Amino acid sequence: VHVVESGGGLVQPGGSLRLSCAASGSTFSDAHMSWYRQPPGKERELVARISGSGSHTNYADSVKGRFAISKDNGKKEVYLQMNRLNAEDAAVYICYALYELGYWGQGTQVTVSA
Repeated sequence: VHVVESGGGLVQPGGSLRLSCAASGSTFSDAHMSWYRQPPGKERELVARISGSGSHTNYADSVKGRFAISKDNGKKEVYLQMNRLNAEDAAVYICYALYELGYWGQGTQVTVSA
């Protein structure tokens, strides 16, 4: 299974970005997908996760009300819409796909700066 993120970049404080993650597994509709992030010099932390069907989601307290995770089983993609970004959101964002085994992507850099 290959997991590939895209959509990172430089954004001003208060701005928005939409991250995408494509996974190649044939049973994507059963996969629980998550977004993690790792700020410079800090540990990796869970940002959001979504169930296989997309009916259940969970968020870190720090992003509730600003970020939204969604899943398109037809396209085999998961998205993270990030709004009202601030400096504390700057990190490498990494997608994790949980089939019977778990698979990590390489990550995409999000920089928040004026």
